[in-house]
Amino acid sequence: VQLQASGGGLVQAGGSLGLSCVASGNIFSTNGMGWYRQAPGNQRELVAGIGSGGVTNYADSVKGRFTISRDNTKKSVFLQMNSLKPEDTAVYYCKAVIYGNVCWGQGTQVTVSS
Repeated sequence: VQLQASGGGLVQAGGSLGLSCVASGNIFSTNGMGWYRQAPGNQRELVAGIGSGGVTNYADSVKGRFTISRDNTKKSVFLQMNSLKPEDTAVYYCKAVIYGNVCWGQGTQVTVSS
């Protein structure tokens, strides 16, 4: 089982980016999925999560700016990031719980310039 994340990049403050993550391998479904981020010198932190039924939760710092969604048929999770701020700069990781096992993607860099 692998998680492949994509969509990071460089954007100016106030701009938008979208991240995608797809689970591949011999799996039929995923449970909870989410996005985490880690800035240099900081611990990895939850950005947003979404359950298999679509219930979402967000870090306070991104509420109202970021939207997480998923496509169960494609075993994918997405993160739409709007009104980006320099403090959103980090490596973003997707995470999925697959048959009780926690799986992580490889990380994608998001850089927001001021």
